[in-house]
Amino acid sequence: MNDTVRFDSPCVLEPLRYRALDIDTWQEHVIYLHRDCAVCRAEGFRAQARVQVQVGARRLIATVNVVGSGVLGRAEAALSASASGALEARAGDLVYVTHAPGLESLRWVRAKVYGNELAGAQLDAIMQDVASGSYTGVPIAAFLAACAGGRMTERETIDLTRAMIGTGERLSWNRPVVADKHCVGGLPGNRTSPIVVAVAAAAGLLVPKTSSRAITSPAGTADTMAVLTRVDLDAATLRQVVEQAGASLAWGGALGLSPADDMLIQVERALDLDSDAQLVASILSKKVAAGSTHVLIDVPVGPTAKVREEADLERLRSLLTLAAQALGVRVRIVRTDGTQPVGRGIGPALEARDVLAVLQGAPSAPHDLRERSLMLAGELMEFCGACGAGEGAALAAALLAGGAAWTRFQAICEAQGGLRAPGRALFLRDVPAPRDGVVATIDNRRLARAARLAGAPERQVAGIDLHVRLGDTVRAGQPLLTLHAQASGELAYAGGFLAAHPAIVIGEAG
Repeated sequence: MNDTVRFDSPCVLEPLRYRALDIDTWQEHVIYLHRDCAVCRAEGFRAQARVQVQVGARRLIATVNVVGSGVLGRAEAALSASASGALEARAGDLVYVTHAPGLESLRWVRAKVYGNELAGAQLDAIMQDVASGSYTGVPIAAFLAACAGGRMTERETIDLTRAMIGTGERLSWNRPVVADKHCVGGLPGNRTSPIVVAVAAAAGLLVPKTSSRAITSPAGTADTMAVLTRVDLDAATLRQVVEQAGASLAWGGALGLSPADDMLIQVERALDLDSDAQLVASILSKKVAAGSTHVLIDVPVGPTAKVREEADLERLRSLLTLAAQALGVRVRIVRTDGTQPVGRGIGPALEARDVLAVLQGAPSAPHDLRERSLMLAGELMEFCGACGAGEGAALAAALLAGGAAWTRFQAICEAQGGLRAPGRALFLRDVPAPRDGVVATIDNRRLARAARLAGAPERQVAGIDLHVRLGDTVRAGQPLLTLHAQASGELAYAGGFLAAHPAIVIGEAG
């Protein structure tokens, strides 16, 4: 669903001329105005004001940023990349700016803040305004906080999921079984999806897999696949890929599936809020919108994973199952070990390297990534009826060992635009063990933070190569991990963080 709307009558205020400045604000719509422009003087617009912006027959809501002379002329306006793309603005276009209309749905956000239960229509109104870009981060944060901590009823969770689905496009495949696999996240390097999709598609399942890009993690599946092939597919191209290869590994953001969720996730992750209701709505809204009928959900559980305790897992399992039943989709939840990262690489290119190693059967392939991927692929094939109960693991191993999964993965990448080799970083730095001993704990969150400080995921080749696992015996000076970066400053920044906040603790040898 497009976040702009068409209308017939132009704004009546004097227009400004669009000047392209190529400013990236992620998904936030921003308009840049000279502080002395006629529009600011006439309407009293100040920094952070919410305004309606029109170019041609398209309009959206944006936040005002005010700039001084030398950047913009008094008769010019600039737009963030997201806003200029949505408005299809070109240099010299006329830009009309007026006051933003009032948002009726904000009253329902306030009602939720005060503990009231919301009806489906009220959640619909909130999600439509979120998806249209009418909300800033402040009301989104208020809504998320009001829904966290068990404040959403089961009915509200189901209605929220439906409301998210209603903000975007929906795909249909006219097949009784459409398979998908999802991980709730929180575990660096856990890049099983490309392998699971390749194995399941080689077994004959239809797997139109769409994934998210990273928000606060070092890489999402879409970031890793973007190293290897094109992932920004529109709906028509995605359908062609799936018809040709039996599966896809695409970025969901380009398809407009549950766009309200994309907006919520940005704020939720920044606030570090792990709301069960929001997590369930996020997962299921995108899976239903993608046309999935059977969804395998990997839930890593560990002290520094997103889901930390068994009680959290059971609560999430219950809510996911209930909501899935109401929405007509089948789910199977698989608990996995979340005590340490999976594979060696953390970051898009390093994770892509590990994925290729597993699919190609390389001797250097990470054993844990291979075994976890085969287990999940086997579960998915049994769940979807591609094999009998208890036969999935053996079938998955045969498809991988025999090369069928690698052949299918290549076919998927070729259909999406061609298969590329991962690049390598310019700067490397080892982080050594401080003393002899045994690897006692590995902090997933600190490793993820360090990989981001090194430049991931924006710099595809940046991240961390992990050399040890829990229980390994190490000697003083032995490399525990290697930082990868494209800039010496980012390498130093990540190294400084790990020096102050060690992610790997060495205990006494038994």
